[in-house]
Amino acid sequence: MKSRYALFAFFIFTVLGVHAQETKAPKFGDGLLNLVGQDSSWTMKIGARAQLLTTSSWEDGGENSLNFLVRRARLKFNGYALTPKLQYKIQLGLSNRDMAGASPYTSNSPRYILDAYLKWNFYKNFAVQFGQGNLPGNRETLISSGNLQFVDRSRLTSIFSLGREFSMQLSHHFMLSEQFKIKETVSIAQGEGRNVTTGNEGGLKFTGRVEVLPFGDFKSGGELVGADLKREETPKLALALAYDYNGDAVKTRSNQGGYMDSDIGLYETDISTLFLDAMFKYQGFSFMAEYANRKADDPFAKNEDGSLTGDAVQVGDALNFQSGYVFPSNWEISGRYTTLNLDQLVASSNKEQYYTLGVSKYIRGHKLKVQSDLSYLEIANSNNEILYRLQVEIHF
Repeated sequence: MKSRYALFAFFIFTVLGVHAQETKAPKFGDGLLNLVGQDSSWTMKIGARAQLLTTSSWEDGGENSLNFLVRRARLKFNGYALTPKLQYKIQLGLSNRDMAGASPYTSNSPRYILDAYLKWNFYKNFAVQFGQGNLPGNRETLISSGNLQFVDRSRLTSIFSLGREFSMQLSHHFMLSEQFKIKETVSIAQGEGRNVTTGNEGGLKFTGRVEVLPFGDFKSGGELVGADLKREETPKLALALAYDYNGDAVKTRSNQGGYMDSDIGLYETDISTLFLDAMFKYQGFSFMAEYANRKADDPFAKNEDGSLTGDAVQVGDALNFQSGYVFPSNWEISGRYTTLNLDQLVASSNKEQYYTLGVSKYIRGHKLKVQSDLSYLEIANSNNEILYRLQVEIHF
């Protein structure tokens, strides 16, 4: 099965490579191939990217560990059908980390599909999205992994992110004044994560996000891009609040994490998650702040007789602050502080603090870059750790 997909990927790249020699290819970073129908009734941009990562960690009282990894390897297809108001996106993950998570709930199959949705701008500033994609949660999740300021997302996001899921989303924006913009998004989803094939095991998941941009739009959607590579000429600010309610949730992190099994099936409880976040950019300087809080009606999974199963919802909160400055040479120095506080009854390491210093070189913006960071981890009831990461990203 794996060899079949490898052969398919090789065929795509071979065909595109030959075609690129015969036609004028897009400029670097703008896709491998941009197709337009003869009657302009459809378009497709085909892109590919890879993140090549090496990590080294030192734990107090332990030995050094070293790891080399293809962190991400993806193919992306996007464009419009019939009208520019009807857009689509398909994104496939080919690396081990992209596909991880096979289970009986995904037909024991690798989770190749990351995104697969249609988005229709059906009336003025209203649009509806149908299919699998990111839910409107915290800002760092909504920032593409290819546009991150650091090697990877923060611990806040890894624990509290709503991630991707098949959903129906309604979005809208309006201007309160000449510059003051407000954006709203609401969604309804199954509540169990991406690529689920077994149907709805619990209840439904409802999410809403409101974002205000008091000083107008960022350049090139910079409110969802790490680092101020566009060097905003005037101060830009984005503030957002998001709330998620997952009724009868069956997983330890709302729609993420593991399923909570009991002797009578899956354990269900209502889970709510609150997000607050902000992004500020001005002349190469950027600052982002996020807060997340998760609660559950009863976080401890139980059997029919009331005994504990050992599974529990990861309730608690987290803070993340990060900032950086991009020099005119496109070198950036950045720093990040993250603190995680989980309920001590549901996590052995309930208190975690992360201090990170990053250095990045943007050769062609986020399309070709080298990023490195050094982190010091303070973890309750465990040994402290130093982590170094070096990553190269290329994005066609």
